Amino acid sequence: MSHSSDLIGSDILGYLRAHEHKSLLRFITCGSVDDGKSTLIGRLLYESKLVYEDQLAALEADSKKVGTQGDNLDFALLVDGLAAEREQGITIDVAYRFFSTERRKFIVADTPGHEQYTRNMVTGASTADLAVILLDARKGVLTQTRRHSYIVSLLGIRHVVVAVNKMDMVEWSQERFDQIVAQYHAFAAQIGLHGITCIPMSALCGENITSHSAVMPWYTGPSLMEHLETVVVEQDNQAKPFRLPVQWVNRPNQDFRGFAGMIASGRIAPGDRLRALPSGHEAILSRIVTHDGDLPHAVAGQSVTLTLDREIDVSRGDVLVAAAQPASVADQFQATLIWMHEQPLLPGRPYLLKVGARTVTATLSAPRHKINVNTLEQQPARQLELNEIGVCNLNLDRSIAFDPYVDNRETGGFILIDRLSNDTVGAGLLQFALRRADNIHWQALDVNKRSRSTLKHQRACVLWFTGLSGSGKSTIANLVEKRLHANGRHTYLLDGDNVRHGLNKDLGFTDADRVENIRRVAEVSRLMVDAGLLTLVSFISPFRAERQLARDLLGDGEFFEVFIDTPLAEAERRDPKGLYRKARAGELKHFTGIDSPYEAPENPEIRIDTTELSAELAAERIISMLHDKGVFDSDDDSALAAL
Repeated sequence: MSHSSDLIGSDILGYLRAHEHKSLLRFITCGSVDDGKSTLIGRLLYESKLVYEDQLAALEADSKKVGTQGDNLDFALLVDGLAAEREQGITIDVAYRFFSTERRKFIVADTPGHEQYTRNMVTGASTADLAVILLDARKGVLTQTRRHSYIVSLLGIRHVVVAVNKMDMVEWSQERFDQIVAQYHAFAAQIGLHGITCIPMSALCGENITSHSAVMPWYTGPSLMEHLETVVVEQDNQAKPFRLPVQWVNRPNQDFRGFAGMIASGRIAPGDRLRALPSGHEAILSRIVTHDGDLPHAVAGQSVTLTLDREIDVSRGDVLVAAAQPASVADQFQATLIWMHEQPLLPGRPYLLKVGARTVTATLSAPRHKINVNTLEQQPARQLELNEIGVCNLNLDRSIAFDPYVDNRETGGFILIDRLSNDTVGAGLLQFALRRADNIHWQALDVNKRSRSTLKHQRACVLWFTGLSGSGKSTIANLVEKRLHANGRHTYLLDGDNVRHGLNKDLGFTDADRVENIRRVAEVSRLMVDAGLLTLVSFISPFRAERQLARDLLGDGEFFEVFIDTPLAEAERRDPKGLYRKARAGELKHFTGIDSPYEAPENPEIRIDTTELSAELAAERIISMLHDKGVFDSDDDSALAAL
């Protein structure tokens, strides 16, 4: 099983060539806490002769120091690298390990068992071809077993090994093994999980790990290693339609233009007709270029550069597909989402969505439902918390090429990224495009924003006033509008309290409601700018992400963030509405500055310190900024000077 080939001594180059062309299997181990996942992987590494002498010496020392097996080797310590894991005897992070045999190379991800680390399990499973789900023979199918099995099914892993571990603790009982297998198959049928191989074993004792066990003669199936070496997965992606997400447009000189990326699925050969999506332009494949020369054909998993017979518009993030079997293109979807961040999903908040090599902006609706993975029940939900799974609608700022995840994991899977922190907050699976996207089209109008602004002798824009309650936003915004109006300017002021009496009267003050509050106001502001108005918006708008959303809805030079910078202590001292007093007394929940955060602007167009400037002087400074930014016609300079 280990690297004992005769070629090592006689033809090392031949051995290396043979090793290079072995197939690769990516698999994960998952299951409940203390089911023996790390021990199993440690045993596989040990039996594959991939533990070097210094590692073995360290393992022996660590086994005596922190191990759980007395004088015997504690194989789990080969994998559990984090100090916290060793101290607690559990796996927290995803541990990736490489090993190989004479027949195949492997990358295994040891994923955590605790429920709070489900997101780590999702990370490890996202690229796996096979899952080894461990069960403790004494405990059988547990809640976390069902959770991990559901995620394995959801992520489209089609090869599953149910490893019934610790058979030594039940005296190698065939009856107990059969009970667990029947119990697991009953649950697997509910979630559509097929292709299951059940193996009784003892990772600690090495039984049925690399060879058939003598103590369980009643089991006639393969050992775990025999199954891992022989399971066929390579053909899965090659049989699908051709897809290549373009990662790089290679243009070293004027005579060469190629499109580089890894083939996500299918096969390709010169002469095949390709289509670039989302543009829809088509061309014939001329060459398949690699570092080692041109190829007569290429298949899924290979990184190549493709050249075409004619120039068409292809950019990074586009997808080259088989013209006869194209992917779909859309900008609205229903998707299954696994939330992976401590901060909950906030419907209406913009996130970055990355699918393949394409990154776009996405907003999500409130979940249609979330899924109880223990009972498979669909439950109502307004948001998703850490490790929860739900179904949402997605709206993107542009169309993308995609396949439903069930058809292609590479072009149907995506991640969500927080736009400010760059944290990955969710992983999702595209189900289908929403038909309503096909029924809605942008209507071209002859009278546009520019003509409306010209008629009013002003450049339409938004003045977005943000700051704590009591900072003076509404007072200053009111003064600015009053002075502009007195000089014949066309304005409208959207005030936070006033809007909540009508448009947003249905919203409360939770984080999710605050996000929706600002999203609606931002959309209204865009319409008012389109009408040619100078639009003043006075909202606390505590989150940077939503203020950025408002900015992104408008063109360059149309959004001015006005930070009314008043310290919390001063705003609380003023307390014109008595809100801080109520918040301190616990009578007012989710109050910004007290029990809900305020994220101050980092680069506002103008900052007003109300401890230094009066409201009147602040208004003058804001109007002066508008003048400097060219919001008013130059012919009106003399009139503006009177302000």
